[in-house]
Amino acid sequence: MTGLRSQMRYLTPYDVHKMLINEYVLRQPGDTALLKRDTSRDRTDYHVIRDNHKFLWNQDDPAVSWEEQFARKYYDKLFKEYCIGDLSLYKQNKVALRWRIEKEVISGKGQFICGNKYCSSEEDLKTWEVNFAYTEKGEKKNALVKISKYLSLNLVHGLITILRKKIIFNN
Repeated sequence: MTGLRSQMRYLTPYDVHKMLINEYVLRQPGDTALLKRDTSRDRTDYHVIRDNHKFLWNQDDPAVSWEEQFARKYYDKLFKEYCIGDLSLYKQNKVALRWRIEKEVISGKGQFICGNKYCSSEEDLKTWEVNFAYTEKGEKKNALVKISKYLSLNLVHGLITILRKKIIFNN
């Protein structure tokens, strides 16, 4: 025991910890399973933002928990003039809109390039300002958003139908 104490005198606290773990816990083969951390409840930044995301935050809404503060800080970094839309399910009357990120603002996506997520056309763009009605955590909300779209013939009819039925008149 005296040899162990003299060894520990010159070690950092972390090295003492490693030495004690190796000495007392890892004597049997396969005992490293005891030291593995439970990762089943781990959450990344993406999970926190996804769970606490709001399309529009009110200035009066207090961010109570650290998760809400984190999601609010992410929201404040977004560029909220033009939206990026996902119209891949427009035939089922489903539209997804989100605000642009810095990379998209620099490239002109959503303003000078089509605002559809899967389109990169720069010609024949029309900018529309529409009333976007959506449900967030069981509460119906409205937002006035701008979106630039390349108007191909097959998309015009479907988009106008959605804007009339789903977005404008869905209060």
